[in-house]
Amino acid sequence: MKKPLALIVDDEPDILELLEITLNRMGIETQPAETLAQARVLLKQHAFDICLTDMRLPDGDGLELLDQIHAMPAPMPCAVITAHGNMDTAILAMKKGAFDFVSKPLDLTQLRQLIKSALKLSDTNTEKNQQMRYLLLGESAVMREIRAKITKLARSQAPVYISGESGSGKELVARLIHQQSSRCDQPFIAINCGAIPHELIESEFFGHKKGSFTGAVCDKKGLFQAAEGGTLFLDEVADLPLPLQVKLLRAIQEKKIRPVGDHQEIPVDIRLLSATHRNLTSMVQEGSFRQDLYYRINVIDLYIPPLRERNGDITILTEHILAKLTSNNSPCLTPSALTALQQYHFPGNVRELENILERSLALYNGKNIEVDDLNLPIDNRHLPAQADYDPAMGSLEDYLEDIERKAISLALEENKWNKTAAAKQLGLSFRSFRYRLKKLNLDH
Repeated sequence: MKKPLALIVDDEPDILELLEITLNRMGIETQPAETLAQARVLLKQHAFDICLTDMRLPDGDGLELLDQIHAMPAPMPCAVITAHGNMDTAILAMKKGAFDFVSKPLDLTQLRQLIKSALKLSDTNTEKNQQMRYLLLGESAVMREIRAKITKLARSQAPVYISGESGSGKELVARLIHQQSSRCDQPFIAINCGAIPHELIESEFFGHKKGSFTGAVCDKKGLFQAAEGGTLFLDEVADLPLPLQVKLLRAIQEKKIRPVGDHQEIPVDIRLLSATHRNLTSMVQEGSFRQDLYYRINVIDLYIPPLRERNGDITILTEHILAKLTSNNSPCLTPSALTALQQYHFPGNVRELENILERSLALYNGKNIEVDDLNLPIDNRHLPAQADYDPAMGSLEDYLEDIERKAISLALEENKWNKTAAAKQLGLSFRSFRYRLKKLNLDH
């Protein structure tokens, strides 16, 4: 079996020798280069499986070599070697497509882990790409682009920040990045940062030693250690308290954690993915989220569009969800029901679509799902802005009825009191519209 071949580029003979010895012991052949020019010559002569390059070279820098490698028809994974503490350079390299980075002085354990992960990427991903089409549904241009980005991001170890509204599928995207990556056979640990009490969050993240606080009756591993070798997904990362943001920043930069009550740091090997529906940029400006942490987790930003921006995918999503919810012979939507879904605003996105369809299965007549079976909420996008609900205003039911009354009145006025036209504007069947008029004492 042919041994993997690595290109190693560094102008320090000691580093080159250390890299050669380490990789040779792993069964990897090496071709060394001390300059950018030598590396370019070797790239033309050999088909490499991996490249390790220093950032500072006598005749250029590692970013130039990185650009050249990524312009090749079949680029190999490329990791960069940076000066200790120079995270800005490492982040820039990963934005340009570097697989990962390692800092001087070289930590050989981290280096070996990096190389093993990189070499796994040579495995074919054709079958995985086919599977992804059935998990991340949609044939709109934006969804095809997202699937292509997931495939590309899976070939990197760079932290990814997944942004998008609630219910748009951020955790699904994170899982797909993991499943497509070289870490797919290791754990995927997902955690909702807003669901952990603040007094326990450091212990949950980094673990603790026995006796470090009241109730710590034994040693406990944290989420970072649980995700060892795999992927850690921090959902609603915006909810992290500021003290933990400082510790998380250090864990990302040093690739080490310190359990509560421990005096030693523990090296960890994880891929970090994070997400939130909140605007992190605004939070940084307000001072509620650290700017330096924002730059560390947001090396690559992946935006997931809301369902209303890809309503052409609603048909295929609806068919898939109904087939999942019914054991056999899933019902069809009438053309008017499908049109109503395509015109609906979907503030809750795909999660809300699932809830609407699940509810409709309990209401429909056993044949086709009608508009009334969907029981869609009135779309109040065109209403004047509503104040946030306050219990002092009265009951929640009265508050919601008031919003509904204003929406119906506005639609009637805009359609010169033509009830059929008003019902159509609101996405309601005439029967449902008439019921609401009666319920709200507007039928006069």
